[in-house]
This record gives sequence, C-alpha cells and structure tokens, in this order.
Amino acid sequence: MRKLSHYGAGGEVRMVDVSEKVTTTRTAAAQGFVKMAPAVVRAVRRLKNPKGNPLEVARIAGIAAAKRTAEWIPLCHPLPLTHIDVTARLCQNGVEVRSEVTATAQTGVEMEALVAVTAAALTVYDMCKALDKGMEISGIVLVKKTGGKSGDFFRSATARVGERAGKNGPKKPTRSRGR
Repeated sequence: MRKLSHYGAGGEVRMVDVSEKVTTTRTAAAQGFVKMAPAVVRAVRRLKNPKGNPLEVARIAGIAAAKRTAEWIPLCHPLPLTHIDVTARLCQNGVEVRSEVTATAQTGVEMEALVAVTAAALTVYDMCKALDKGMEISGIVLVKKTGGKSGDFFRSATARVGERAGKNGPKKPTRSRGR
C-alpha cells in the first residue's frame, strides 16, 4: 500500500504540494443511485412532484457542487474545471446519477466527480422527501479516472447502476483494478 501524501513527517495533516507535478488533462467519472418506492418513481415520471422536476434540479446541483469541491473537502485543491456533465436518469426502482469531470491541472478530479454525484443524489432526495422519507442513497463510487502520475483507473463491471438494479437496489461492482 502506498504512503498517504496528506501527512507530514510528524503526522500532521497537510495539503499536498502539487507545484512540481506536470499539468495534464485529467478526467474522472462517478455514479450513485437513489432507491425509491414505485409510487415515487411514478410521480417523478409524471412530473407530479410538489417541488418540481428533481432530475433537472439534481443535474444543476451536481454541476454547481463539482465547482465548489475544495469548499466541501478541506484538503482538495481548487481546480479550473473545463467540463462537468451530470446526468440523473429515472430507472425502474429509482434514479441513477452519473458525473464526468475534466480539467487540465496538476492534480486529479476524482473528488469533483464524487462530489457532483453526491450533491445530485442528495438533491433528488430533498426534492422527493415529501413523497417518501425512506429513500436510500447508495453505490456512490468512482467509475474511472485518467491522467496523472498514478495512471488510469477503471472499475470493473461498470454497467449502468439502474439497469443492474434489482429489487434491493444497485449491485456493487465485483472488483476494481488500477493501472
């Protein structure tokens, strides 16, 4: 296992100095799932939600959150993001949320992709909680990352969460591998 770079020699937490790192194009994708009752899925499909369209609001929330990741995660570097795409797709038993983030920078955008999915999933919950407070947010994972010194990462079994989701929500990937 690699040494964590967020600790100094004395164990103090620190922000990693990326000054000497090469600027490269970095991408990351993440996904998550909001499991909901069939009645809530029907309400979202028919746009009969008291607060409006949760899928579109979640998409915008995810984009806005990705841009503010350094404010959410204390040791993250603020990055000049060049592309953010967030989708919220209604499935049979809930909403699949996916994000893709790109930057040309000295450090990766994994956290930005994960924050985007998390904020979007929380927004779906917020928009639909009047209909069902028992919704579950699960399966928030990094799907892939490219660029940078550590190389590329691709999670195996990356079928879309909603299509793989059974009665109990999305199945977890069976394994992951780094390159």
